[in-house]
Amino acid sequence: MSSIEQTSSVSSPAPATGSIAPTPHRNVAMWLFFVAAMVFIMVVIGGLTRLTESGLSIVEWRPFTGIIPPMNEADWMALYRQYSQYPEFQKINAWMSVEDFKSIFWLEFIHRLWGRLIGVVFFIPFVWFLAKKSIDGATKWKLWGLFILGGLQGAMGWYMVMSGLVDRPDVSQYRLTAHFGLALVIFIALMWVGLNQYAPRGISTHASKRGWQLLALIVFTALSGGFVAGINAGHTYNTFPLMDGQLIPDGLFVYSPAWLAPFEDHMTVQWDHRWLAKLTFVMVILFWWRAGKWNLTPQQRLATHLVLAAVCLQVTLGISTLLSVVWLPLGVAHQAGAVILVGTTTFATYKLRTASLMPKSFVTIGT
Repeated sequence: MSSIEQTSSVSSPAPATGSIAPTPHRNVAMWLFFVAAMVFIMVVIGGLTRLTESGLSIVEWRPFTGIIPPMNEADWMALYRQYSQYPEFQKINAWMSVEDFKSIFWLEFIHRLWGRLIGVVFFIPFVWFLAKKSIDGATKWKLWGLFILGGLQGAMGWYMVMSGLVDRPDVSQYRLTAHFGLALVIFIALMWVGLNQYAPRGISTHASKRGWQLLALIVFTALSGGFVAGINAGHTYNTFPLMDGQLIPDGLFVYSPAWLAPFEDHMTVQWDHRWLAKLTFVMVILFWWRAGKWNLTPQQRLATHLVLAAVCLQVTLGISTLLSVVWLPLGVAHQAGAVILVGTTTFATYKLRTASLMPKSFVTIGT
C-alpha cells in the first residue's frame, strides 16, 4: 500500500508535491503507547479503588517515601490509628479491624504506586531519547508538557482525597471528575503524539475534524459519568430504558439551586448521563455511516469500525452496570470501556488525517 492515503473528496487538499513529514521514530512511538497502556490500567485501578471505597484508606501524601509499604505490625497499627481519626472510619467503617483495614489499604497503595511507576517509565526513556536526539524540537516540548500534566495529575489525586478527609466520608464529585478528565487528556495526548511518531500524518481533513467533534462529545459524556460515580447516582433508578417508570421522570432539576442539579441531584445527574450516552451512540453511528460514503482506505475504514464496536460495547456495559446496581466487575469494565472508546476515536481521528510524503529513506507498509 502506498504511504500516501487519500481520505475523501470532501477532505482538505492533498499535501503539496514535495512536502515532507517528520521522520518516524517508532521506538519513541512504542514507548508512548506503552505509557498510554499504563494510564489505561491506572484508570481501571482507580475505578476499582473508587467502587470498593478504598481511596481514603491512606490519609497522607508522601510522594517519595510513600513507595515503602508497611513492614511490620507496628507500621500497620500506626496507619490504622491514622485512618481511625478521619470521617470514613468514624461514620462508616468503625467496625473494621486492622485486618479489614489492610484489604482497602493495599488497593489504594497499588493505585498510588502505579502512578509513581508511570512517572518513572515516562521520564527515564524521555531523558534517554533526548540524549540520543531521537525527538524533534516540537515533540520535545509536547512531551515536557505531558510530564508536567502527569505531575499535576498526582497533585489532583491528592487534592481529591483531601476533600474526603474533612467532614463527609466521600471525595468531592467535582474533584473526582477533574481527576478522571485529566487522565483522559493525558491518555489522548500520549496516543496522539505516539501515532505521530509512528507514522506522521500532518494535514487535517474534513473527516478528521468530524472525528475531533465526536471525541469531544465522548469525553463530555465520560465526564458526566464521573459525576454519576462521584455521588453514587448509579445505585438508584436501576431500570432501562425507563427511569422511575418514565422517559422524563418527575423531579428533574427539583433541586436548590436548580443550576447545581446536573452535578449534585441524583436523578438529574443520572438522567443527564443516560441521554448523553444515547446521543453519543447515535452520533457514533452517524459518523460511521457517513464514513462509509467517504473514499477511505481499508485501514481508515477499519478505524471507524473500531469506534462503532467500542461504542456498542460501552452502551452494553453501561446498561448492564445500571441494571446490576453497579456490580463491581461491570462497574470497572464500564469505566475501562470509556477509555477504550476514547482510544479508538483518537486513533480513527488521527488515521483520517492526510499522510504527508515520507522521507525516501523510510518505507511504510500499510500505514
